[in-house]
Amino acid sequence: MEILITNDDGIYSEGIYALATSLRKMGNITVVAPDTQRSAVGHAITIADPLRVVTANRNGKFFGYAASGTPADCVKLGIKSIMKKRPDLVVSGINLGGNQGYNILYSGTVSGATEGALLGIPSLAISLDTFTKPDFSAAAAFSVKLAGMVKKRRLPPGTLLNVNLPNLPAARIKGVRVTNQSRTSFNDWFDKRRDPHGNTYYWMTGDFKPKDADRASDLNALRGGYVSVTPIQFDLTDYKFVPELENWELKL
Repeated sequence: MEILITNDDGIYSEGIYALATSLRKMGNITVVAPDTQRSAVGHAITIADPLRVVTANRNGKFFGYAASGTPADCVKLGIKSIMKKRPDLVVSGINLGGNQGYNILYSGTVSGATEGALLGIPSLAISLDTFTKPDFSAAAAFSVKLAGMVKKRRLPPGTLLNVNLPNLPAARIKGVRVTNQSRTSFNDWFDKRRDPHGNTYYWMTGDFKPKDADRASDLNALRGGYVSVTPIQFDLTDYKFVPELENWELKL
């Protein structure tokens, strides 16, 4: 089994190292990831600048390829230029911080997996719902189990799995729930500041106040101590609204 691994936290993050170490049990892995932090870049790709790639070592050994682009760039580059064989699976993560609700639209982690799905390859996005004292062990182990399931069962074309895990030891996680995307979003605002030269700049900040009455959502699964697995698609068409829009009798 050929596996391509990427992330948005950068190739030197602990999450991607834990993921790669575990997925070696499944087959041959190739790591192509951003050379530095690329969180919240969404599905951006680089078209106005060249992509520069260098090899990256971890613990004195070759680990993978560090690219100057986004997670989506890394997946394209890995599949089309670096890997000798087309991958059977793309896995993006393990992200530091959850990717649920509307956050998946901004997530570089999810976009790395989405690019894999766009290219017709079964893909997973794996995130750990914390920014402090992460324990990647349960997420890494579950990634191996899920990769095995995907190999056996396959995924529908155009569908990827967005996986979020609570930051708990495996023994304390209550189970796995198949969920839908929550409608909760980050509540953000901008701090207006001045630099030492008197120039104005803005720094985005905010907080996350989870409010979701849908018991089947990814957010509520995580809050309840469960792993959330959400099948998502990149077709954004609102099919329910199409008939009504046709009744508008739009004309030039």
